[in-house]
Amino acid sequence: MQNVVEFAPSNKGDVHWDTIAFVGAFHALAVAALFYTSWQNVLAAAIMWWIAGSWGIGIGYHRLLTHRGFKTSRWFERFLATCGTLAVQSGPIAWVTTHRVHHAFTETDKDPHSPRNGTYWAHIGWIFKGTAQIQPMNVTEKYSPDLLRDPYLRFIDKYYYLTSVAAGIGLWAIGGWPMVLWGIFFKTVIGWHATWLVNSATHLWGTRRFETLDDSRNNALIAAITFGEGWHNNHHAYPRSARHGLTRKEFDINWIQIKALEKLGLIRNVYAYDLEAEAAKARLKKAA
Repeated sequence: MQNVVEFAPSNKGDVHWDTIAFVGAFHALAVAALFYTSWQNVLAAAIMWWIAGSWGIGIGYHRLLTHRGFKTSRWFERFLATCGTLAVQSGPIAWVTTHRVHHAFTETDKDPHSPRNGTYWAHIGWIFKGTAQIQPMNVTEKYSPDLLRDPYLRFIDKYYYLTSVAAGIGLWAIGGWPMVLWGIFFKTVIGWHATWLVNSATHLWGTRRFETLDDSRNNALIAAITFGEGWHNNHHAYPRSARHGLTRKEFDINWIQIKALEKLGLIRNVYAYDLEAEAAKARLKKAA
């Protein structure tokens, strides 16, 4: 990512009224779900959120596809990417491109969701205007050439919404319209805001273990609702690390699952920053 591709600041450009209408409708239907509360519907939403938010976004889109924190087979990579589409946060190529650009230009005018453009912009405004979520093809080709080589990823990137349609049909067959409201719309809205809080809140509130060049912070509350993605200062210090919670107190559900998948033989070559080992090296160096 050393060569810079020229493109406009992410907050410049047209307002995306179609996105505003789409997101607004999902929020309205998420509120409607509350009138059909039952343990079956809540359970359906929780399972869907886990698959989409943890397997899909956290492990699949983020730690595997964006940062290549571990290796896996082609079929399992595609499976995790497919889980990610259920979060309705764009397809894998668009999502990864945006996140790689975020790391390349953190908190500059080219950062897709810089808090320095305001908390509202960092949280949700960035999807409503400009090129933050819809990157030009030259940017995609520069930052995600590895993903563009996979025809399956290109397909689900274009038609990412089909998995949610299929899941909605399945939920309707099991529990009717109320289960669709919970398992698709309520789950999606909760997942959106959880992910967006990583973009906004963890660059504003929390603690800093590493003196990174950005304002990233570790936030335990956000880590709790994002399966471990809230240890954001750790992540910005060592982006490739598949482990974000670096101590026992920094609970990282996605990391626990990654270790389990490694033991099952589904993934390999896991890279993880070892805080204790690095601290020991520093003590030895200081003593010498």
